[in-house]
Amino acid sequence: MSTEASRRSAPPPAAVRGLAGAHPVRLAWENEHALTFEAGEGPGRCFVKWAPAGSPLDLAAEAARMTWAAAYTPVPRVLGHGADGDGSWLVTAALPGHSAVAPRWLADPATAVTALGEGLRALHDALPVAACPFSWAAEGRVAAAHQAAAAGRLDTSGWAPEHSGLGIEGVLAQAQDIPPADRLVVCHGDACAPNTLIADTGRWSGHVDLGDLGVADRWADLAIATWSTGWNYGPGWEQLLLDAYGIKPDPERTSYYRLLWELG
Repeated sequence: MSTEASRRSAPPPAAVRGLAGAHPVRLAWENEHALTFEAGEGPGRCFVKWAPAGSPLDLAAEAARMTWAAAYTPVPRVLGHGADGDGSWLVTAALPGHSAVAPRWLADPATAVTALGEGLRALHDALPVAACPFSWAAEGRVAAAHQAAAAGRLDTSGWAPEHSGLGIEGVLAQAQDIPPADRLVVCHGDACAPNTLIADTGRWSGHVDLGDLGVADRWADLAIATWSTGWNYGPGWEQLLLDAYGIKPDPERTSYYRLLWELG
């Protein structure tokens, strides 16, 4: 899950400064695992996502997913990636539009949420399941969660109240009960509102942050996309996203995939 950058003046790491050369650099985005910097202006503008050493993000894997998806749908074009002792980085070309949580769209949630639903449906329809070499299946995510729990790496501090009361063992137990897939698609993997770009026309223009892209039930994305409307725009927007996507609510799968999301 991403949040707006709160440290706009944070100095870029040495690797980012080196990649930007003489171009101006500003912090555009941050979350708990990475910083994203905007470098340059005009046609040569690009973004550098940087993860410090020890971050769980695999930016090389994200580059591979983005390169694959770019043949089918609007995602950033990979310009390069690498790593050194301080961290790793992924350089991508800019896409038209701004994040769905830019001030303009926070002030117009009906337009933004409609774009989120239409954009997610377009992504699911465009990416070919049979040709996708990546998986985000619930079975693999549950297995990874058990490994993380055994290693003491599960952080419950950000869990929703309905999940935190169950404790790690309770959530892991419920996660074993995977509902049958509604429809397998190539999921985004982090379909929170900030990861959809919206053009000035109010229509979606692309998707970013594809590090977990892979084949899964479409509700793995839909459960989180609808959940994120509450985080970013306030209550009452979930149905509009589902309407824009073109699907009826599915409380069982929504509940399951939100619980699985907590396991990270």
